[in-house]
Amino acid sequence: MSGCLDGVECSRPEWCELGEKRNAVVSVLSGILFFAGWWIAIDAAAFYPEQVKLNKEYHICGVVSTIAFFMVNAVSAGQVRGDSYSTGCIGQTGARVWLFIGFLMAFAGLIAASWILFGAYVVNPDPKVDGDPYPGVAIFLQNFLIFMSGIVFKFGRTEELWE
Repeated sequence: MSGCLDGVECSRPEWCELGEKRNAVVSVLSGILFFAGWWIAIDAAAFYPEQVKLNKEYHICGVVSTIAFFMVNAVSAGQVRGDSYSTGCIGQTGARVWLFIGFLMAFAGLIAASWILFGAYVVNPDPKVDGDPYPGVAIFLQNFLIFMSGIVFKFGRTEELWE
């Protein structure tokens, strides 16, 4: 069964070839996603200042996702592979553990935001909230956009231009 799609070719359009501008374009796209995530959360916090409609504790998910964003992007692929990182406290194993914990925190923030959305605003909404799910949607969108920003920034860049 392996190789059943080997003959399929998918050519990229000319406008999609970024060349040396790839890292710059990916960085800007990632920054826009990160900014949009925090902007949505700040908008929800400003629009719903009451603790009843939007618990301030729900912003912890966004903070965890932001820390995970920095943790995931703090190590390069060369450090994880062991190509360019042999010194330090733990070396390649430490870089892999750091990356794993970063991804674990990113997924935890996303899952917690999903739980907040569905648990507090969709399935069992508080009568004081008046059935408005926007605060939960905002918290989920914040974490989803930060997660996507981290993925784009980690896997969209190329390290060949760094050498």
